[in-house]
Amino acid sequence: MAETTAKAPETQLPLFYKNPVLLDGEKHQEVSLNKDIGLGFTAKTNAVPVNLIELPQVAHFYPIAFSNDGAATPVAIMGVRNDENLFVNKKGEWQKDAYIPSYIRRYPFILTEVNNGESLSLCIDETDEVISNDNKNPLFDADKKPTDLANNAMEFCKSYHAASQQTLEFSKALADSGLLVERTAELVVKGDQKVNFSGFAIIDEEKFNKLDDATFNEWRAKGWIGGIYAHLFSGFHWNGITKLLGERMTN
Repeated sequence: MAETTAKAPETQLPLFYKNPVLLDGEKHQEVSLNKDIGLGFTAKTNAVPVNLIELPQVAHFYPIAFSNDGAATPVAIMGVRNDENLFVNKKGEWQKDAYIPSYIRRYPFILTEVNNGESLSLCIDETDEVISNDNKNPLFDADKKPTDLANNAMEFCKSYHAASQQTLEFSKALADSGLLVERTAELVVKGDQKVNFSGFAIIDEEKFNKLDDATFNEWRAKGWIGGIYAHLFSGFHWNGITKLLGERMTN
Protein backbone atom coordinates (compact mmCIF):
# COMPACT_ATOMS: atom_id res chain seq x y z
CA MET A 1 0.00 0.00 0.00
CA ALA A 2 1.33 3.41 -0.94
CA GLU A 3 0.96 6.30 1.49
CA THR A 4 1.00 9.83 0.10
CA THR A 5 0.44 13.19 1.74
CA ALA A 6 -0.50 16.61 0.44
CA LYS A 7 2.50 18.69 1.40
CA ALA A 8 3.74 22.24 1.02
CA PRO A 9 6.87 23.01 -1.00
CA GLU A 10 10.06 22.48 0.99
CA THR A 11 11.63 25.77 -0.10
CA GLN A 12 10.60 29.33 0.68
CA LEU A 13 10.04 30.07 -2.99
CA PRO A 14 6.48 29.88 -4.30
CA LEU A 15 5.47 26.58 -5.84
CA PHE A 16 6.99 26.11 -9.37
CA TYR A 17 9.28 29.15 -9.17
CA LYS A 18 13.06 28.65 -9.19
CA ASN A 19 14.51 32.11 -9.82
CA PRO A 20 11.93 34.93 -9.77
CA VAL A 21 13.49 38.32 -10.59
CA LEU A 22 12.03 41.78 -11.07
CA LEU A 23 11.32 42.65 -14.69
CA ASP A 24 13.44 45.61 -15.70
CA GLY A 25 13.52 47.52 -19.00
CA GLU A 26 17.29 47.87 -18.86
CA LYS A 27 18.11 44.31 -17.90
CA HIS A 28 15.42 42.55 -19.93
CA GLN A 29 15.18 44.68 -23.08
CA GLU A 30 16.59 41.85 -25.21
CA VAL A 31 14.74 39.09 -23.34
CA SER A 32 11.84 37.12 -24.81
CA LEU A 33 9.39 34.66 -23.33
CA ASN A 34 9.74 31.18 -24.76
CA LYS A 35 6.64 30.17 -26.72
CA ASP A 36 6.78 26.50 -25.78
CA ILE A 37 6.92 26.56 -21.99
CA GLY A 38 4.07 24.07 -21.83
CA LEU A 39 2.72 22.81 -18.52
CA GLY A 40 5.36 20.21 -17.83
CA PHE A 41 6.54 22.26 -14.84
CA THR A 42 3.44 20.99 -12.99
CA ALA A 43 4.18 17.31 -13.58
CA LYS A 44 5.53 16.61 -10.08
CA THR A 45 2.86 18.49 -8.13
CA ASN A 46 -0.22 16.69 -6.82
CA ALA A 47 -2.03 19.75 -5.42
CA VAL A 48 -2.07 23.48 -6.24
CA PRO A 49 -3.62 26.46 -4.43
CA VAL A 50 -6.90 27.79 -5.81
CA ASN A 51 -8.77 31.02 -5.12
CA LEU A 52 -12.28 31.36 -3.76
CA ILE A 53 -13.55 32.99 -6.95
CA GLU A 54 -12.59 29.99 -9.09
CA LEU A 55 -13.85 27.22 -6.82
CA PRO A 56 -17.03 26.65 -8.90
CA GLN A 57 -14.92 25.99 -12.03
CA VAL A 58 -12.41 23.88 -10.14
CA ALA A 59 -15.20 21.79 -8.63
CA HIS A 60 -16.20 20.50 -12.06
CA PHE A 61 -12.87 18.69 -12.52
CA TYR A 62 -10.94 18.18 -9.27
CA PRO A 63 -11.53 17.30 -5.63
CA ILE A 64 -11.09 20.46 -3.56
CA ALA A 65 -9.47 20.14 -0.14
CA PHE A 66 -7.92 22.46 2.43
CA SER A 67 -4.44 22.47 3.87
CA ASN A 68 -4.38 21.17 7.44
CA ASP A 69 -1.58 23.50 8.55
CA GLY A 70 -3.94 25.96 10.20
CA ALA A 71 -4.15 28.22 7.14
CA ALA A 72 -6.98 26.27 5.46
CA THR A 73 -5.67 27.11 1.99
CA PRO A 74 -8.02 25.66 -0.66
CA VAL A 75 -6.22 23.34 -3.08
CA ALA A 76 -7.16 21.38 -6.18
CA ILE A 77 -6.12 17.74 -5.88
CA MET A 78 -4.46 16.60 -9.11
CA GLY A 79 -2.80 13.39 -7.99
CA VAL A 80 -2.48 11.09 -5.00
CA ARG A 81 1.08 9.83 -5.31
CA ASN A 82 4.10 11.96 -4.51
CA ASP A 83 5.55 13.90 -7.44
CA GLU A 84 2.69 13.05 -9.81
CA ASN A 85 0.10 15.23 -11.52
CA LEU A 86 -2.45 13.02 -13.26
CA PHE A 87 -3.77 15.86 -15.44
CA VAL A 88 -0.62 16.57 -17.44
CA ASN A 89 1.07 14.18 -19.87
CA LYS A 90 4.71 13.65 -20.76
CA LYS A 91 4.46 16.29 -23.48
CA GLY A 92 3.42 18.94 -20.97
CA GLU A 93 -0.15 18.96 -22.26
CA TRP A 94 -3.12 19.34 -19.91
CA GLN A 95 -6.04 16.95 -19.99
CA LYS A 96 -8.34 18.13 -22.76
CA ASP A 97 -11.13 20.52 -21.74
CA ALA A 98 -10.17 20.43 -18.03
CA TYR A 99 -10.04 23.76 -16.23
CA ILE A 100 -6.50 24.94 -15.46
CA PRO A 101 -6.27 26.79 -12.12
CA SER A 102 -5.15 30.40 -12.26
CA TYR A 103 -2.10 29.69 -10.10
CA ILE A 104 -0.75 27.59 -12.96
CA ARG A 105 -1.85 29.98 -15.71
CA ARG A 106 -0.05 32.82 -13.96
CA TYR A 107 3.33 31.15 -14.38
CA PRO A 108 6.08 32.24 -15.16
CA PHE A 109 4.99 35.66 -13.85
CA ILE A 110 4.38 36.66 -10.24
CA LEU A 111 4.02 39.86 -8.23
CA THR A 112 6.29 40.91 -5.40
CA GLU A 113 5.93 43.69 -2.85
CA VAL A 114 8.37 46.61 -3.11
CA ASN A 115 8.86 49.84 -1.17
CA ASN A 116 8.00 48.14 2.12
CA GLY A 117 4.81 46.71 0.69
CA GLU A 118 3.54 50.01 -0.70
CA SER A 119 3.45 48.75 -4.30
CA LEU A 120 3.60 45.59 -6.37
CA SER A 121 6.05 44.84 -9.17
CA LEU A 122 6.07 42.13 -11.79
CA CYS A 123 8.63 39.33 -11.66
CA ILE A 124 9.45 36.51 -14.05
CA ASP A 125 10.95 33.12 -13.29
CA GLU A 126 14.28 33.66 -14.99
CA THR A 127 15.28 30.17 -16.12
CA ASP A 128 16.48 28.71 -19.42
CA GLU A 129 13.10 27.01 -19.87
CA VAL A 130 11.24 30.31 -19.60
CA ILE A 131 13.29 33.00 -21.34
CA SER A 132 15.44 33.33 -24.47
CA ASN A 133 17.03 35.98 -26.66
CA ASP A 134 15.23 35.11 -29.91
CA ASN A 135 13.16 38.33 -29.84
CA LYS A 136 9.97 36.45 -30.78
CA ASN A 137 8.04 37.29 -27.61
CA PRO A 138 9.77 40.42 -26.26
CA LEU A 139 8.91 41.74 -22.83
CA PHE A 140 10.10 45.29 -23.60
CA ASP A 141 10.18 47.33 -26.79
CA ALA A 142 13.00 49.38 -28.29
CA ASP A 143 12.19 52.24 -25.90
CA LYS A 144 12.48 49.87 -22.92
CA LYS A 145 8.76 50.09 -22.28
CA PRO A 146 6.70 46.99 -21.41
CA THR A 147 5.12 45.24 -24.39
CA ASP A 148 1.50 44.06 -24.44
CA LEU A 149 2.78 40.69 -23.25
CA ALA A 150 4.27 42.19 -20.10
CA ASN A 151 1.30 44.51 -19.53
CA ASN A 152 -1.19 41.65 -19.86
CA ALA A 153 0.86 39.55 -17.47
CA MET A 154 0.81 42.40 -14.97
CA GLU A 155 -2.97 42.74 -15.19
CA PHE A 156 -3.50 39.01 -14.77
CA CYS A 157 -1.17 38.89 -11.75
CA LYS A 158 -2.93 41.89 -10.18
CA SER A 159 -6.28 40.15 -10.57
CA TYR A 160 -4.82 36.98 -9.11
CA HIS A 161 -3.36 38.90 -6.17
CA ALA A 162 -6.72 40.54 -5.41
CA ALA A 163 -8.48 37.16 -5.53
CA SER A 164 -5.83 35.72 -3.22
CA GLN A 165 -6.44 38.44 -0.65
CA GLN A 166 -10.16 37.64 -0.66
CA THR A 167 -9.35 33.95 -0.28
CA LEU A 168 -7.15 34.62 2.77
CA GLU A 169 -10.11 36.10 4.63
CA PHE A 170 -12.30 33.13 3.69
CA SER A 171 -9.61 30.64 4.73
CA LYS A 172 -9.03 32.29 8.09
CA ALA A 173 -12.73 32.24 8.91
CA LEU A 174 -12.96 28.60 7.87
CA ALA A 175 -9.88 27.63 9.92
CA ASP A 176 -11.39 29.30 12.99
CA SER A 177 -14.88 27.86 12.48
CA GLY A 178 -14.27 24.30 13.64
CA LEU A 179 -15.88 22.95 10.46
CA LEU A 180 -12.72 21.38 9.07
CA VAL A 181 -11.80 17.78 9.75
CA GLU A 182 -8.68 15.91 8.66
CA ARG A 183 -9.26 13.14 6.17
CA THR A 184 -7.43 10.31 4.43
CA ALA A 185 -8.56 9.11 1.01
CA GLU A 186 -8.08 5.42 0.25
CA LEU A 187 -8.16 4.65 -3.46
CA VAL A 188 -8.42 1.10 -4.78
CA VAL A 189 -7.01 0.74 -8.27
CA LYS A 190 -6.45 -2.11 -10.68
CA GLY A 191 -5.44 -5.36 -9.02
CA ASP A 192 -6.98 -4.26 -5.70
CA GLN A 193 -3.92 -2.15 -5.04
CA LYS A 194 -4.57 0.50 -2.40
CA VAL A 195 -3.18 4.03 -2.36
CA ASN A 196 -3.71 6.24 0.68
CA PHE A 197 -3.64 10.02 0.36
CA SER A 198 -3.54 12.05 3.58
CA GLY A 199 -2.51 15.41 4.97
CA PHE A 200 -5.57 17.42 3.94
CA ALA A 201 -8.82 18.62 5.49
CA ILE A 202 -12.41 18.86 4.30
CA ILE A 203 -15.54 20.57 5.58
CA ASP A 204 -17.66 18.33 7.77
CA GLU A 205 -21.04 18.60 6.05
CA GLU A 206 -22.98 17.71 9.19
CA LYS A 207 -21.26 20.49 11.14
CA PHE A 208 -21.81 22.92 8.27
CA ASN A 209 -25.54 22.15 8.25
CA LYS A 210 -25.65 23.14 11.94
CA LEU A 211 -23.92 26.48 11.34
CA ASP A 212 -25.77 29.23 13.20
CA ASP A 213 -27.93 31.57 11.13
CA ALA A 214 -25.90 34.69 11.90
CA THR A 215 -22.64 33.15 10.65
CA PHE A 216 -24.33 31.59 7.63
CA ASN A 217 -25.89 34.89 6.61
CA GLU A 218 -22.59 36.73 7.13
CA TRP A 219 -20.74 34.21 4.97
CA ARG A 220 -23.46 34.36 2.33
CA ALA A 221 -23.20 38.16 2.20
CA LYS A 222 -19.45 37.81 1.63
CA GLY A 223 -19.98 35.31 -1.20
CA TRP A 224 -18.41 32.39 0.62
CA ILE A 225 -21.29 29.92 0.67
CA GLY A 226 -20.97 29.16 -3.05
CA GLY A 227 -17.34 28.19 -2.51
CA ILE A 228 -18.29 25.86 0.32
CA TYR A 229 -20.93 24.13 -1.79
CA ALA A 230 -18.40 23.84 -4.62
CA HIS A 231 -16.00 22.09 -2.23
CA LEU A 232 -18.69 19.69 -1.05
CA PHE A 233 -19.74 18.92 -4.63
CA SER A 234 -16.13 18.34 -5.72
CA GLY A 235 -15.85 15.23 -3.56
CA PHE A 236 -17.46 13.27 -6.39
CA HIS A 237 -14.23 13.63 -8.37
CA TRP A 238 -12.30 11.20 -6.20
CA ASN A 239 -13.72 8.53 -8.51
CA GLY A 240 -12.22 10.36 -11.47
CA ILE A 241 -8.85 10.59 -9.72
CA THR A 242 -9.00 6.84 -9.08
CA LYS A 243 -9.68 6.18 -12.76
CA LEU A 244 -6.82 8.42 -13.90
CA LEU A 245 -4.45 6.77 -11.44
CA GLY A 246 -5.41 3.32 -12.69
CA GLU A 247 -4.76 4.41 -16.28
CA ARG A 248 -1.39 5.93 -15.32
CA MET A 249 -0.32 2.77 -13.48
CA THR A 250 -1.30 0.61 -16.46
CA ASN A 251 0.60 2.67 -19.06
